[in-house]
Amino acid sequence: MIAVIRRYFSMLAGDPLADRSVPPTGFTANLTVFTSGAMAFLAVFALALGLAAGQLADRWASELARTSTLRISAPADQLDAQVAAAVNLLETTPGVASARALDVAEQQALLEPWFGPDLPIDTLPIPRLIEVVEEGAGYDATGLRARLQAEVPGAILDDHTRWREPLVAAADRLRLLSILSIALIATATAAMITLAANAALAANAQVIKVMRLVGARDIYIAGAFVRRFTIRAFGGSAIGALAGTLAVLLLPSSDVAGGFLTGLSFSGASWFAPASIPLLAAVVAFLATRSAALRTLRALS
Repeated sequence: MIAVIRRYFSMLAGDPLADRSVPPTGFTANLTVFTSGAMAFLAVFALALGLAAGQLADRWASELARTSTLRISAPADQLDAQVAAAVNLLETTPGVASARALDVAEQQALLEPWFGPDLPIDTLPIPRLIEVVEEGAGYDATGLRARLQAEVPGAILDDHTRWREPLVAAADRLRLLSILSIALIATATAAMITLAANAALAANAQVIKVMRLVGARDIYIAGAFVRRFTIRAFGGSAIGALAGTLAVLLLPSSDVAGGFLTGLSFSGASWFAPASIPLLAAVVAFLATRSAALRTLRALS
């Protein structure tokens, strides 16, 4: 293992004489830099999507897991009495930390995004809502529903399970999608760099033959191509990752936009995550170029 690592580092050590066999500019150089930069730019957004989806899944799970909603529908002359009875029942239920009936202003704020700010909530038969917060291991939902049916017939308990599980599953799928996107980006980068390396090797076949005649080994010749293409990939991806990070930074925050996709961003220490993209691109370029160079050199033998 140590010998393999030393051999890899020796290929990146650099030799001015061997580097002359690789064209410093031209089609292959431009293709490598552009491809690495474009893929790094896309990788930043895929990484931001994955991190944001993970944070979203955790937030949804934590916010909905410990709360429930009790909805009470009853004739107007019985509504206040049933609300009071439901609150008293919940306060004596083991596992319930608090129970609070939402006032008219709070219910109107909940309905405003769908019906507008001028909804005449006082004149509509809208059910009353009670917010239930759990504690410890939570309450027995089956037993609580049975008690509510007997004492508060107009009450319906919603423990948010049917809402929480699909939302968390969707966020987890978004996170998986971002991981697959990064894998596809790395694969596409490796393919493009391999094509560029093969083109450079083919264009310099005569130079390679001369180097062999003077005693140069294939690993020595391949090292020159590996160095050049690794450095190009690292430089191009660094520019692309920086541009992608600036683009993410300019996106509206979730506090301003109020949504997930418009609030796509990094937070805290995750802002350092894009710095790993140039390193990943360099590793991909190293492995792809080394494989292409050794394969082509064997074909030229």
